[in-house]
Amino acid sequence: MGLAIGIIGLPNVGKSTIINALAGVGAEASNYPFCTIDCNQGVVAVPDGRLETLEGLLHPEEVIPSAIRFIDIAGLVEGASRGEGLGNKFLHHVRESDLLAHVLRCFDDPNVSHVLKDVNPSHDLDIVDTELFLADIERVEKWLEKERHKAKAVKKDDRRELEFLEKILDTLSHQRRIDSDGLKDYEQELLDELRLLTMKKQVLILNAGEEDPQGKSAVLNMLRERFGEENTFVVSAKLEAEIAALQEEDREIFMKELGIDARAKDRFIEKCHDLLDLVRYYTTAHEKLQAWSIPCGTKAPEAAGRIHSDMESGFIRAEVMNYRDLVALGSRAEVQHHGFLRTEGHDYTVQDGDVIHFLFQQ
Repeated sequence: MGLAIGIIGLPNVGKSTIINALAGVGAEASNYPFCTIDCNQGVVAVPDGRLETLEGLLHPEEVIPSAIRFIDIAGLVEGASRGEGLGNKFLHHVRESDLLAHVLRCFDDPNVSHVLKDVNPSHDLDIVDTELFLADIERVEKWLEKERHKAKAVKKDDRRELEFLEKILDTLSHQRRIDSDGLKDYEQELLDELRLLTMKKQVLILNAGEEDPQGKSAVLNMLRERFGEENTFVVSAKLEAEIAALQEEDREIFMKELGIDARAKDRFIEKCHDLLDLVRYYTTAHEKLQAWSIPCGTKAPEAAGRIHSDMESGFIRAEVMNYRDLVALGSRAEVQHHGFLRTEGHDYTVQDGDVIHFLFQQ
């Protein structure tokens, strides 16, 4: 599976409406708190114009785009760590996600209830962030309990994991995020295993009202200025859900009337790709054209491992051509003829738009 995004926020802020608009999963979206009591998930294809061009050029038997998985969990409330509301028992669903999308309600509507009565997105953000810290603290404390038990049987000098966990707990207890710069290998491995929610990158989904689809209100401007355009995403969840339900022809007319250039789904996926610093490469083996999203800086063997672990362990070399060269010249044979087909080894860093054929030993 490709990119995974966990959708979090207070109850009744539009999370289920947004996942319906983004992924069309049919999640219940009603005007009462805790409408979502189960985890809603939806998988959608990443919009990719290059993939469509390659399909027209190569005529593969099968085309598989890169995928994105949305995970919508029950709303958090103040005191969730103590069991308030539905508690934080659903948070484990988003620990495996690559990015957290925090939905903030930024509109007034007397017909849509708010769990805190007053609409205050900054206050809502603080509540959910605090609950994420408390959930991480609880997780680290459980790991510490096991590590302390293990430490009784080893020398003091061999208790490095215990000491590191105690440092993590102290940092989280002061509601500070863990800085992973300069960590030792074993410390980074331990952090990777913990999958702390407060270490995940976040994007704030600012849910604007129907009357403000462009997000020009003072509240939205304040939040964009505070957190930056790159970390915020404005959308009118209700309008996008209505757009998603329309036929293609009616959808284009409706969007034009509203002054919306592109659907939220497409804009949001690109936003997430940028935040996670991802690149996209393509493979064409066995008459199958497939797109893959990977972190920028990924080496060729690791990229091959995204396809199958055997391809990483048995990696020999990669035959690489650039998307632009392939489109300009029309075929792999012509790319090779003009000297643009390259052979790359273990140290090669995969670039955005690479079209790769991996050679490996089984």
